Amino acid sequence: MDSTSRNIHFENVYILHYPKLKRFAKEYVLIEEDAENIVQDTFTDLWERWCSLSSHNNLLAFLFLSVKNKCIDLLRHRIVLQNAENKIMEEYQLTLCANYYSLDVFSQEKIEEKEIEELINNALNTLPEKCREIFIKSKMEGKKQKEISEELNISIKTVEAQISIAYKKLRIELKDFMPLFLFLFY
Repeated sequence: MDSTSRNIHFENVYILHYPKLKRFAKEYVLIEEDAENIVQDTFTDLWERWCSLSSHNNLLAFLFLSVKNKCIDLLRHRIVLQNAENKIMEEYQLTLCANYYSLDVFSQEKIEEKEIEELINNALNTLPEKCREIFIKSKMEGKKQKEISEELNISIKTVEAQISIAYKKLRIELKDFMPLFLFLFY
């Protein structure tokens, strides 16, 4: 078969089957543009295999099977995306609720300046000595990590690790006063 008759034959197959395949795809993927893309991809695959197809007897079966598989792939992909989006929204909702609760509790508690100092000192006293010293130098004295590492003759990585440990422990100690914690230390 020469290329002109090959092109004409392919064109006839396309014209004959495109509308049916598009309707079939749209029944499952619901969005017309998605159905069109699936059918176009199917015909692209067909064109790439056109010469290697020994017989065109099962052409319609090939086309419907290809469209069906592409619909399944698209729907699976959409389900995975939707599940991920739902998970993110769920976590966001939980964070919002926790923030609301934290702010509400915080606003209901009339905390005096002296009580705030006491809360912070008590929380800081739960930290190991070296960790507390590094955290105070960093967050309360405003020193850079490099300064602290030189002053205490330790590595910057150690300073970073100790500050991280302090944050974790303080977050737990001040969990009921999260707005205060965030305000003071971030």
